[in-house]
Order: sequence, then C-alpha cells, then structure tokens
Amino acid sequence: MLTALTAATLMIAQPHAVIETSEGDIVVALNDSAAPVSVANFIAHAEAGHLDAGSFYRSVRDDNERPGVEPMHLIQGGYGRDGLPEAEGIAHESTLETGLTHSRGAISMARTAVGTATTEFFIMVDDYPGLDAGPGKRNPDEAGYAVFGAVIEGMDVVERIWMAPTSLEAAPDDFPYPQYIVEPVRIETVRIVDENDED
Repeated sequence: MLTALTAATLMIAQPHAVIETSEGDIVVALNDSAAPVSVANFIAHAEAGHLDAGSFYRSVRDDNERPGVEPMHLIQGGYGRDGLPEAEGIAHESTLETGLTHSRGAISMARTAVGTATTEFFIMVDDYPGLDAGPGKRNPDEAGYAVFGAVIEGMDVVERIWMAPTSLEAAPDDFPYPQYIVEPVRIETVRIVDENDED
C-alpha cells in the first residue's frame, strides 16, 4: 500500500524543474518513474537552454474556449508556438500506461499527431480527464496527452498567467479561437534540481 509517507518520499526523490517566469517561479516534480521518455526530453531541452527566453503564450478558459466542447482550463508554453524546429518528436507515453491523469497542476506534453511532442507543454489549472487517453475523450485519436509531472509550488503563478488577456489577433492565422495571450509571459530559464541539490 502506498502510504502518505511513501508518496512524500517518492516526490522528494523525483527531479524537480524550476520554471522561472516574469510572473514568478513554478516548481514542478518530474515523474521519471512513470513517464521516463517525456521527463528525459524535458530535462534535455531545459539543460540545453532551449526553453530559456521562451514563453507561456496560450490560456484556455471558459470565455475563449471553442463552442460545443466541455471547457478546459490550462496554460501552454515552451520554446514557441511551433516548437523548436530541429527537435525530434518523442515516443508518446499514454496515461493508460503511466497511470497519470490531467488533474489540477499536472504538466503534460503538447502535440499534434502522436509522436510529435518536442518542446511545448501545458499545465492544468483544473482537473480535465478528457485529455487522458481513451474513447470518447477530447482528442479524436483517443491517445490523449502525456502527463509527466505536477506543480508542487507556484500554482498562484500559473493562475495569474491563466488570467492574462487573450485575443484572436494574437493567435496563429490557422487558429480561430482567442486563446493566445496578448503579451506572452516570458520564461526566463528552466532549472533542473535533483534531490541532492539545494536551491
């Protein structure tokens, strides 16, 4: 049985990412035991500096969600809207395999088709199991998105970013919903900290 003490020990043992933004820091516990491919990819891009000077550029809320779907609440960011051009997509880690879910604070890989995730990620503001894998979920391919960790500090920063003004004018030409942040929130750097490091 997984006790509260055991769960706390596992969280401490996980590598952490400190996402330093112009709105404050977001600290994420990276679940490398459940999602090793996604975590290794995130760490590699962070340590290579590919996320430095990136941004959180998308916020999805009730007031800008596309019509006809159950609203989800999240912020998206990374290197840039289309990802790092030379980055190769990684193998998809389904929530059916990892046992993770898109609950409040979860960090997950953004993608188009399965196997295309690179540098872009999103953080959940509220629970939204519709992004998990399985039939009848939000993505028609039923593969869902790959959760690879969870915010352990800085949800207030996440929520401030989430409430930033958005507009259709800030969105890509092929994206017809006003979910893109008018003044994207800068990611100053992403630091990886393991259990043997000190802040």
